[in-house]
Amino acid sequence: MKDELRIQLKKLRSAFGGPDRRDADGKIFEIFMNEFGGADSFFIYNSFASEADTKRIISALVSSGKSVYLPRVDGKFMSAVPYGNLKKGAFGIGEPTGQAFNGDVDVTVIPLLGINGKGYRIGYGGGYYDRYLKNAHTRRVGLGYSFQTVAFDEDGWDIPLDLFVCEKGIYRYENNFG
Repeated sequence: MKDELRIQLKKLRSAFGGPDRRDADGKIFEIFMNEFGGADSFFIYNSFASEADTKRIISALVSSGKSVYLPRVDGKFMSAVPYGNLKKGAFGIGEPTGQAFNGDVDVTVIPLLGINGKGYRIGYGGGYYDRYLKNAHTRRVGLGYSFQTVAFDEDGWDIPLDLFVCEKGIYRYENNFG
């Protein structure tokens, strides 16, 4: 079922463009910065293709002197690496080349294809974020568009998010930080 949903959600997200997408990304930026701009450290995905834009958020965080880390995939695992020089990674996404960071970050921003009413997400199916989040002490924030809220049953290994930020506002879940 998740594989079928992934296909449908990728198509929906790819079809979402133009002024509506730019407006939605602008609202997501404003909502995110109002809610989390006071935090000190961020582990945030480097958006590509049709994902909700993080480049403006990353730029604003770096400009304001925040500690910003981007994901780097090494085999089956993902690590947080300080924002800096980027090179194409295993999936064609720009990844930082520096030394991995092993401490806690205040806010982890996670990509998704879909999210259900309990804060569980459908990702791309690699399990990188679930493995990373399993032992991370961080606020888990999904970023996406309101049409990505869907009904599905989570799997036993899925790690729920605390919040979902979209153009319509913030959805809070009764997980850790909510």
